[in-house]
Amino acid sequence: MSTWTPQPAGLQEILQTIRDSTDTQGNVQRAITHKLNTFTRVPDYIAYLAYILTALPQEEDQIRTIAGYLLKNNARLLLGVSPEVAEYAKSAVLQAFISSPPLIRNAAGHDIVAFLGALEPRNWPDCLQQLVNMLDSPDPALQEGKAHAKCSSSSSEALLLRMSHLIERDFMLSSNISQARDVLYSMIICINIQVQMLKITMQAAFSVFEKACEDFPRKMDVEINGTRPLDYMIPKFLVLSEHPMPKMRSHAVACLSYFVPINSQSLFAHIDAFIACLFKRASDEDPSVRRHVCQALVLLLAARPEKLMPEMSNVAEYMLYSTKDKNESVALEACEFWLTFAEDPDLAAFLHPLLGRVAPVLLDCMIYGEDDLLWLDGDTEDTSVPDKESDIKPRHYGGKTHGLDRDQGEANGQERKRGAYGEETLDDEDEDDYDLDDDDFADEMSTEWNLRKCAAAALDVLAVRFGSELLNVLLGPLKNKLWSAEWLERESGILALGAMAEGAGCIDAIEPHLTTLVPYLINTLNDPKPLVRSIACWTLGRYASWCTQPISEQHKNSYFVPTMEGLLRMVLDDNKRVQEAGCSAFATLEEDAGPELVPYLEPVLRNLVFAFEKYQHKNTLILYDAVGTLADAVGRALQNPAYVEILMPPLTSRWAKLSDDDDDLIPLLECIASVTIAMGPAFSPYALPVFQRCVNIIHQSLLQYQAYQQNPELDEPDKSFLVVSLDLLSGLAQGMGMHLESLIGQTNPNLLQLLTVCLKHPQAPVRQSAYALVGDLAMGCFQLLRPHLPSIMAELIEQLDPEPKVEFISACNNAAWSVGEVALRYGRDDPEFQQWVNPLIARLIPILLHPKAPRSLHENAAVSIGRIGLMHPGVVAPHLPEFAQAWCLALYEIRDNEEKDSAFRGLCTLVQTNPAGIAKSLLWFCNAIIRWHQPSAELNSMFQQLLSGFKHHDEAGWAAQVSTFPPVIQERLAARYGV
Repeated sequence: MSTWTPQPAGLQEILQTIRDSTDTQGNVQRAITHKLNTFTRVPDYIAYLAYILTALPQEEDQIRTIAGYLLKNNARLLLGVSPEVAEYAKSAVLQAFISSPPLIRNAAGHDIVAFLGALEPRNWPDCLQQLVNMLDSPDPALQEGKAHAKCSSSSSEALLLRMSHLIERDFMLSSNISQARDVLYSMIICINIQVQMLKITMQAAFSVFEKACEDFPRKMDVEINGTRPLDYMIPKFLVLSEHPMPKMRSHAVACLSYFVPINSQSLFAHIDAFIACLFKRASDEDPSVRRHVCQALVLLLAARPEKLMPEMSNVAEYMLYSTKDKNESVALEACEFWLTFAEDPDLAAFLHPLLGRVAPVLLDCMIYGEDDLLWLDGDTEDTSVPDKESDIKPRHYGGKTHGLDRDQGEANGQERKRGAYGEETLDDEDEDDYDLDDDDFADEMSTEWNLRKCAAAALDVLAVRFGSELLNVLLGPLKNKLWSAEWLERESGILALGAMAEGAGCIDAIEPHLTTLVPYLINTLNDPKPLVRSIACWTLGRYASWCTQPISEQHKNSYFVPTMEGLLRMVLDDNKRVQEAGCSAFATLEEDAGPELVPYLEPVLRNLVFAFEKYQHKNTLILYDAVGTLADAVGRALQNPAYVEILMPPLTSRWAKLSDDDDDLIPLLECIASVTIAMGPAFSPYALPVFQRCVNIIHQSLLQYQAYQQNPELDEPDKSFLVVSLDLLSGLAQGMGMHLESLIGQTNPNLLQLLTVCLKHPQAPVRQSAYALVGDLAMGCFQLLRPHLPSIMAELIEQLDPEPKVEFISACNNAAWSVGEVALRYGRDDPEFQQWVNPLIARLIPILLHPKAPRSLHENAAVSIGRIGLMHPGVVAPHLPEFAQAWCLALYEIRDNEEKDSAFRGLCTLVQTNPAGIAKSLLWFCNAIIRWHQPSAELNSMFQQLLSGFKHHDEAGWAAQVSTFPPVIQERLAARYGV
C-alpha cells in the first residue's frame, strides 16, 4: 500500500462538497458541479476520493458511493498523477472491492473497470491476476493476509471437515445433546456465510471482467511480460460457462463473446470449443445465459460466418425459436441475428432459403408488447398537456454544407442514398455497405431499441436484399394483419408495410397494390386509436414519393391531394404522438412534392401556422423543421405577399419571446434561414432586426469563446448559436442579394470584421459556416467583401486539404466552393486575384486527384478549378493534363445548373488555351459533354467549336478515336454536334 495520506483540511473540503451534492436544487447542483470540476486540478484529488471510498466506514454509504463514482468519472487523471498517488488509488479500490459492503463493492468495481480502461491492463497486471484468482478464490480476505470472519477457513471443504471433528469431539466430551446441536447449527451457519461470500466475490469479480471485456476488448487482448493473459483467461471462461451458478455461466459466455468482433487469436484458438459451449448453453434454463448465447451467435455470424454455416440449419432453428422467446431480451438478441444476416450481401444465398420462415416471425414480432403500451399511454388526447423537459431530445446543429445535386436520369442504374456528405450514388460495391438508419424506426415507436424496432429494421433490410420475393412471402400474412379486427394486429401490419418501402425490388412489387393501400392508409388516419393513426402517418411518409409523382391529374387527385389533406389533419390532431408523426410525414411529403405544393400553399401555411398555437414544446421544434422544409421545397413561390403575411407573424412572435441563449432559438433560426432564401426581397421588412440580432449573437459568442480561451475553468460556450447565426446571414445574403448591402454597412460591430475572426475559429463547424457565408456574400455583396479578401483568402487556402480529418470535411468543402465564387466575382485576369491562383490550384488539384477524398469534395474542387480557369486560363491551362480526366469524372453526373455551366465554360476555355492538354482524356471529356441535357447557349457553342475543331484538325485521327467510344457517346456526338 502506498504511504500517501490525506491533508485533513483538503479531506474535509471534498467531503463537505460531496455531502452538499445530495441537495437536489438546481442552482445548488450547478455550483457543486463547478466546485467538483475545480478539484480535478488538485494533484492528488483521486487519492482523496479513493480514501473516502475505502477508509471512512463511519461515513454514510451514499457519500462513499458518490466518491466512488466521482473516482470512476475522473479515472483519466491517473495518467498524470505521481506514482505514489496512483498506487494508493489502485490499491484502495482493490481493497474496497474485496472487503466492503455491497454498495461500496459495486462502486469500487466500476472504478476498477475505469482504471483498467485508462491505464490499460498491461500497466496494471496485478489487478488482472487478482480478479482471475477471485473467480475461484475460496476466501479473498485470506489472500490479503487478513481473516475478516471468525468462521473463515481456507475452503468450504475445510470447514466441513472441521465441523465433523468438532461434532465428534463434542459428542465424546459432552452428554448434552442440545449443546452438540447448537454447535452443528453454528457451523452450518458459518458454512452458509462462507459460501454466500464466495458466490458474491466470484460474481463481483466476473461482473468487472464482463464490463472490461465489453468496453475495451482490444486492450485486454495484449501481451504482458511475455505472456498473453487471454491465453489462460479464455480456457478459464470456457470452464466457467458450465458453472452451477447461472450468473457465472452468463458472465462467462458474455466475456467470451466480446472477443469475437476483434478477431482475438486467443479466442479463435479455441473457436470450436467456444461454439460447442454455445450449443451446450443454448437450452440453458437461465434467460440471461440464453441471451448471451444469442448475442455470441450474432457476433460470430458477423465476424466468422464460415464457422456457423456447417450448422446453419440448427442455428437457424434455434434463432427462430429464440426470436419467439417469452423473455424479450432473449428474443431481441435473436432478432438481431436476422438483421445481421440480412445486412451481409455475401450471406444472401444462405438466408434466401430461410426467407419463408424468417419473415413471418419478424412480422409477428412487430406487435406492441404490453410493456410498450403501458409506457406509451397512447389513447389520451394530450395536446394541452405540457411536455416534460426529459421528453425533448438534444438537437445537434451541424451547419451549412455546400453540395451539388446529381442527375438521377443518368445514374446508370445506380442506387442513390443520402450519405454523410450529401446525396451519394451507391455502385455495386458500395451497396454491400448498405447503412440502415435506425432512427427511421425510432420516433414512431417506444423510447429505446426493442424487439419491435429490431424486427422492423430487419424487415427493411430484407426488402432491400430480396425485393419482390419478400412481398411474395408476406402478402398473405400482411393482408390478414392489415384487415384484422384487432387494432394491434392492424398497427403492426401498417408498420411492416412502411418498413418494406425502401427495397427497390420490393417497392416495384408493392406498387401495383398502392392504388388500394394508399387509400387504406388515408382512411386509417381516422382510426380511433392514436397509435394506429401515428403509424399510418409514418407509412404514408415512406410512400410519399409515389403519391407525389406527376403521373396524371387523376393520380394527383386520387392520391397526392388526399394524402396531403390527411397528413395536414394529423398535424392538428389532439394527440401529441400523432401530431409528431403527422408533422414528420408531411415534411417528407414536402421534400418529394417540391413545386407540386405551390397551388396549395395557402391552406398548407394556415394549417402549419395554426399548429404553432396548438403545439407543446417538443412538437414545436418539429414544426420549425416542417416550415423550413416547405420553404426549401417551394422556393420563391413563398414571396407572395399573402403568404408572407400568413407565415411571418407567428415566426416573429416566437423570435421575440426567446432570449439569445435559449436553445429553442437554434431550430427557429434554422427555419428562418430557409424562409429568407425562399422569400427573397419580400423578407425585407423583417430583415433589419434579424440581421442585427444575428450579428449580436456572433459578437457575444466570440467574446464568450475568447473568455473561455483565457480561462479554461469556464464552461466551453455552445458553438451552435454562432453557427446557426452565420447560416441565417448566409440565407439573408442568398435571398436578398444586393439589398443586404445597406444592412452590412450600418451594423456595429461590423459583420465582415467578425467574419474574419470566425474564419480562424478553432471549431470546424464555425469555420464551415463562415466559409459558406464568404461565398454567399461574394455572390450578393462583393464590393463590400472585397477589401477584406486578402486576409480571407489566406484562411480559405489554408483550409484546402486533400485528406482532411473527418470533422474538417464539411469546412474544406465550403472553402473549396467559396473560392470559386470569389474567383468569378473578381472577373477575367484580375491582378489582385491572380496572386492566389497558383496557391489555390496547388491545393485543389491534389484534392481532385485524391482517391480517398469524399465525392462532394471532388465535385466542389472541380467546380472551383473550372471557375478559376475561366477567369485565369493562362495560369491554369498548363496543368490541364494533370486533372482533365478526374475533372470530367467528378462532374459528369451533376445535374445541369449554373455552377456546373460556369465550371464547364472554364474547362472549355482551358482546352481552347491548351488543346493538347485534353488529348489523353478525350473520351471522358466527350462523355461529360453528352451528359448535358440543356447547356446554356454560350456553353453549347463552346462544345460545338471544340468538337468541330478536333474533327477538322485531323479527320482521320478523330474518326479512329471516336470509333473506340461506347456507342451511346458516338450517337449523341453525331446527333447533337455532327461529329
